[in-house]
Amino acid sequence: MLKHPELFYLDDLQELFTDVQLQRIFPDQKTFADCTPLFPVAEILERYKAFKRAGDGELMSFIVTHFRLPQPIPQPEEQWNFPIDEHISRLWEILSRHPQEGGGTLIPLPKSSIVPGGRFREIFYWDTYFTMLGLQVAGLTQKIEDMVDNFAWLIDTFGLIPNGNRTYFLTRSQPPFFSHMIDLLQEERGDHVALKYLPQLTAEYNFWMHDAHLLTPENNAAARTVLMPDGTILNRYWDEMNTPRLEGYAADLKTHEHAIADPSDHYRHVRGACESGWDFSGRWFRDGKKITTINTCEYIPVDLNCLLWHLEKMMAEAYILDGKPETAAEYQMKALTRQKAIESFCWNDDLQTYCDYNFIEQRSSGKLTMAMAYPLFCGIASKEQAAKVLDKLEQDFLKDGGLITTPNQTGQQWDAPNGWAPLQWIGYKAAIRYDRTTLSNKIALNWTVNVENVFKRTGKLMEKYNVVDTELLAGGGEYKNQDGFGWTNGVYVKLKKLVGMTVSR
Repeated sequence: MLKHPELFYLDDLQELFTDVQLQRIFPDQKTFADCTPLFPVAEILERYKAFKRAGDGELMSFIVTHFRLPQPIPQPEEQWNFPIDEHISRLWEILSRHPQEGGGTLIPLPKSSIVPGGRFREIFYWDTYFTMLGLQVAGLTQKIEDMVDNFAWLIDTFGLIPNGNRTYFLTRSQPPFFSHMIDLLQEERGDHVALKYLPQLTAEYNFWMHDAHLLTPENNAAARTVLMPDGTILNRYWDEMNTPRLEGYAADLKTHEHAIADPSDHYRHVRGACESGWDFSGRWFRDGKKITTINTCEYIPVDLNCLLWHLEKMMAEAYILDGKPETAAEYQMKALTRQKAIESFCWNDDLQTYCDYNFIEQRSSGKLTMAMAYPLFCGIASKEQAAKVLDKLEQDFLKDGGLITTPNQTGQQWDAPNGWAPLQWIGYKAAIRYDRTTLSNKIALNWTVNVENVFKRTGKLMEKYNVVDTELLAGGGEYKNQDGFGWTNGVYVKLKKLVGMTVSR
């Protein structure tokens, strides 16, 4: 990773960083990762060496003297007595961040943005698209455009849209929803939007396809690209680094001690799962149960490749507007080739649905997950395939409180019994696109009622929800359920409006 000299990187703290994380000074390891040094790093390190030599002080006292600790996104001290819609309307300002706010590992952005909430004090890539759905309903188009501009700036500056605007996220991205953000903005501003952001759309594509030219039958995987047996190129989640995550340092060291799937690449598999947004899920575990068997980078994920298909389609349309029909035809062909490859490798005949494909073992993962809805969300699936996927979604995934992410209970937060806002939207749109209005309404109603009932009990909008037992809050994962919460607010508001419109008709 090429460092920008004006930014602060955690590994600059050397042994101080590892001492803090290994001693678990903070229950949440992201806390120290988000601290802001109060003095030049070299000076802090010299003081720390003297502090250790003296051996008579508490590490926490050294930290609070030399760093400003981050605080969770503030929520009202007392529960607001507002209806949920007004509560969300007021939250947009609480979750807003102003241009050039930075410090520590936080990368300052040129325009305003909205963060998820709780421990998430920075923007997150794929979260933002679902947050934008609510901003669209609220008529806050300028906020949408500002955040698209921020992502364009990140691409121009760093060559990718990182997981979030932190220096420790600069080695990975997240599910590429940038082209869907452009789609959303076009609904408000017109078709010229894609042309305006064509350089960044192209750079985004080049990031995901980087190193594809290195692929050979003998060396069939390079960075995020994989050469398939039929000669087509598909993509995987990956990370530039194969080391413990700095924001999850001690946890990663612990799981590595017991790693059995691919110990030499364990950290990269963990980081790849973070790039997927599904951190963590049995979807990425070889045995489907334990993180010690994680093998994320061995899969061709159906969701990722559908999103890149959408990016290729948008680039083809944008190059037509740019007066470059030959280039447009190239991207149209790339999209068609990818679509055929998705059908070839990700459709599971036995299960009659879409699954990830393990390119190392050259077979379907055979795991049922909500990723199966992405070919429908994007419009790749045939009517016959869509009908089978939607039947499975209705029978096996739709619960009283919304859609579960996977049917498996592993203790990980992206497995049962939890449901997440983005996948409610993906499922809803999948049903709408293939004319299953009754199903789409049920998805939306089950989810929105669940959100409303939790709000009545707690006065909060949550990061994730228990959709199986709606009397219980969601759990699992590396940290407590967070409130705020950007993508829940966005998807709730959007679904509430659309279901209301459907019912009224």
